[in-house]
Amino acid sequence: MDEGKVLQAVEIARNTGKVRIGTNEATKAIERGIAKLIVVADDVDPKEVIMHLDPLCNEKKIPIAHVSTRHELGRAAGIGVPTAAIAVIEVGDAQAQIDEIKKG
Repeated sequence: MDEGKVLQAVEIARNTGKVRIGTNEATKAIERGIAKLIVVADDVDPKEVIMHLDPLCNEKKIPIAHVSTRHELGRAAGIGVPTAAIAVIEVGDAQAQIDEIKKG
């Protein structure tokens, strides 16, 4: 999946829908079944912080996408600091991008 499209979807959802920022918020959104998309950064250290997200998303049938850096994910989410994970709760105008991510 094209990382640029994933980050663009996060930005659009942030501006027109609703996103939750951080691993804990993403985990809660998955467990509650309200997440439409989870995006995780691959440069998280230690990996144990985010290891549970992939199996949890598979179990709940929630799409998950990966981007390379926490800095890019934080920027796309609209915060000035890096973040390990975000959850898109309301897609807003990003529905087309998220549908494309689900297919990929």
